[in-house]
Amino acid sequence: MDFLNAMGGTAGGFFGALIPFLFVLTVVVFVHEMGHFLVGRWCGVGVHAFSIGFGPELFGFNDRRGTRWKLCAIPLGGYVKFHGDANGASVPAPEIIAQMTPQERAISFPTQPVAKRAAIVAAGPVANFILAIALFAGAIWFGGRYELPARVSAVEANSAAAQAGFKPGDLITAIDGTPVGDFNAMYRIVTGSAGTSLAFTVERDDRNIVINATPATIEERTPFGRHRIGRLGIRSPNGTEAKLVHYDLADSLKLGVSETYFVVERTFTYLGKLVTGRESADQLSGPIGIARVSGEVAKTGGVGGLVGLIALLSVSIGLLNLFPVPLLDGGHLLFYAFEVVRGRPLSERAQEVGFRIGLALVLMLMLFAAWNDILNLGASLKNT
Repeated sequence: MDFLNAMGGTAGGFFGALIPFLFVLTVVVFVHEMGHFLVGRWCGVGVHAFSIGFGPELFGFNDRRGTRWKLCAIPLGGYVKFHGDANGASVPAPEIIAQMTPQERAISFPTQPVAKRAAIVAAGPVANFILAIALFAGAIWFGGRYELPARVSAVEANSAAAQAGFKPGDLITAIDGTPVGDFNAMYRIVTGSAGTSLAFTVERDDRNIVINATPATIEERTPFGRHRIGRLGIRSPNGTEAKLVHYDLADSLKLGVSETYFVVERTFTYLGKLVTGRESADQLSGPIGIARVSGEVAKTGGVGGLVGLIALLSVSIGLLNLFPVPLLDGGHLLFYAFEVVRGRPLSERAQEVGFRIGLALVLMLMLFAAWNDILNLGASLKNT
């Protein structure tokens, strides 16, 4: 009976997360595809369809320029189909291009100069980064940000901090020469540096000293999977020391860029550790994991939490699409780079093989992420 109750509770929680998940994903996909669409229109390319989702069309309409705007049954992505494309992935269709009139070729995507094609393709990920910066900056500008001084209030016994010689009252001002403005900034560096020696610049008794410490590696479970993070073993100041700091628009935008860069940097750090075997691939998550996180954020963080999740997911989607994998935006840009170097496009056969390899890689990644989601869901059921 307990297992059935757990299954029922988990299923109810998942379906309760469906609306936040669809909202988050739709916003990110819409902005990504709108980037492609707007730059494509600006470059004079005809657009046949702007789709949110795949599969059968649920509803849609045609605008005055003949573009079909539609919402489809499988809401796990989207596409913009330009004139001359064989499909929504902008795979060229040579047989269609060969039969075009000069007027049709003028508005066809594959016949555009390589600079225009590259701009159209890159516009999707760029739009995602712009969205993330705007959301991060907007949240800071409107609501301000609570900041705690990077002061040590207590040192845990037998911790990395205790072994290194930290003392209560120490004020951390920099790590490896990078200034630390508040406790959160220090925490981010430490959690992302498990097993890595760090040089802490500490203000103690009105003088600066340097303490070398290596954060211990601990494992914590989240809806996205098991995460290995660094732990120093110091406690933050009392919450009464927190100050609500308000920033003007310019500083908010700078912080928005900084937050976006932090997500990108942390992603590349994880991938680097994954390649060298210092991280596990079980942190990769797919739609089920994102749906669970969306539901939890909607319940605990409200609208503000969802805005932050949209920004985080927008950076991730933009970055993923820039990977040089055929079928993704980065794969198209890679082909265009070859075209610039060679002075002519790759052969149809080479592009076809590339797209097939890209499709296989994307499908394998999706299946692996889905498997991780299932394992994480099973673990949460076991702990229920």
